[in-house]
Amino acid sequence: MTGDERDLAEAQRAHWQSTYSAHPGMYGEEPSAPAVHAAAAFRAAGAREVLELGAGHGRDALYFAREGFTVQATDFSATGLEQLREDARSQGVDERVTTAVHDVRDPLPLPDASVDAVFAHMLLCMALSTDEIRTLVGEIRRVLRPGGTFVYTVRHTGDAHYGTGTAHGDDIYEHGGFAVHFFPRTLVDTLADGWNLNQVHAFEEGDLPRRLWRVTQNR
Repeated sequence: MTGDERDLAEAQRAHWQSTYSAHPGMYGEEPSAPAVHAAAAFRAAGAREVLELGAGHGRDALYFAREGFTVQATDFSATGLEQLREDARSQGVDERVTTAVHDVRDPLPLPDASVDAVFAHMLLCMALSTDEIRTLVGEIRRVLRPGGTFVYTVRHTGDAHYGTGTAHGDDIYEHGGFAVHFFPRTLVDTLADGWNLNQVHAFEEGDLPRRLWRVTQNR
């Protein structure tokens, strides 16, 4: 990681911490549409354990737990995860949810072939370099059991914010303090090398609207 990349990573960590502190439960209690899709895909594949990367305050992790999955939720924001744990207790699913503060630039703190499924909603398109994203997907492949399912979403280069705001290089642009790595389709295909790529689904979310892909692939 270069000095500039390190500075951006630390700035993003601080920004998310302050955002979760100022706006508890900022994404609401209802699960995202990709999480609903993922739960169905995971169940169809016979998964029982889900690792969510970038869980934030937990709307999707808690949904997976309510659906009967055992959930390991990680995020680099301790504030977001504390909100997740409080809501897990209030919803009576805390026995099915564990949390860990973790930066995905570091290796996943899990053994090889130890989880059934991995979910990451807009985590891969945070302020990560292309090399860091490739390394992360390799780590996800490592911790998934054979046949395990990986569902992720990313904003792509067809998004209205692509190419605008503060440019950080490597297709990363910052708006309102949030830095996003916008994905070209070639990056999705590269990350699927060695996987079974089941679906790349285009959808929109939010008021802009944000334009994303939902990718489903199996180890």
